[in-house]
Parts: sequence; structure tokens; C-alpha cells
Amino acid sequence: MAVQHFTPQGMLQPVPYHHVAVGTGARHVHVSGQVARQGDGAPVTPGDLAGQVAQALRNTAVGLTGAGATFADVLRLTFYVTRWAPEKIGDFMAGVEAVAEEIGLPAPLPPASLIGVEYLFEPDVLVEVEATAILD
Repeated sequence: MAVQHFTPQGMLQPVPYHHVAVGTGARHVHVSGQVARQGDGAPVTPGDLAGQVAQALRNTAVGLTGAGATFADVLRLTFYVTRWAPEKIGDFMAGVEAVAEEIGLPAPLPPASLIGVEYLFEPDVLVEVEATAILD
């Protein structure tokens, strides 16, 4: 396996992701920011953070699969969420949990960052997901 995930003793625990990932492969896969859109551009679950997180992760899985990767190969995930507030974490995690088994998303997640932003490229886009993977 090209990616090893772990959380060393002394780092904050428990969290829904590993703190460290070590990649040893030679082929890098970068999946650009995925949003809750179907392949034809139609919006999915407008106004629903959980639904948009789930769809953005589904789209990320499609990108990974297209490159011959899975979430097991993911070194890092980055989530951008509009108008983030701590009380949104329940809806955010509901979206992750709703799709995890379907797309093979491990628990805990690979190292991840959730970054609050004021606005993404269109007003109905609440979340964007980026992934970096490494393959042998």
C-alpha cells in the first residue's frame, strides 16, 4: 500500500480523521474541488449541507476511480464549507456518514482540513472537496 495513515500518541484524539499520512508511491493523483453537481451540471440537494457533502464525496470517488485510485490511497482531503459555523458539524458529519460505506470512505478519514469560506463559485454551492492520493 502506498499510503499509511496513523495518529501518533500525544496528538488530539479522538477525531474523525488521522493526523498523519505517509505516502511512498510514485504516482500522485489530485482530484480538483468537487461539488454537489451531477455530470450534466445539475445541482444536487440545494440548501442541504449533508446532501451536498455526500454528493461532493461521491464525485470525488468518481475522480479517484477514473485514475485507478480509491479512498484507501488518499493522502489528504480538504473540505471548503461556505459560511461555516461550529453548529454545522452535525450536518457535515451526517453527509460523510451517509455515503462512507457506498464509496469506501474509511473511518477514521485520511488527514483532513475543513476550511470555512464566505462564498464558493455559485451561491447554491455549500461545500467543495479536494483529494490528493498516491499510488505505487
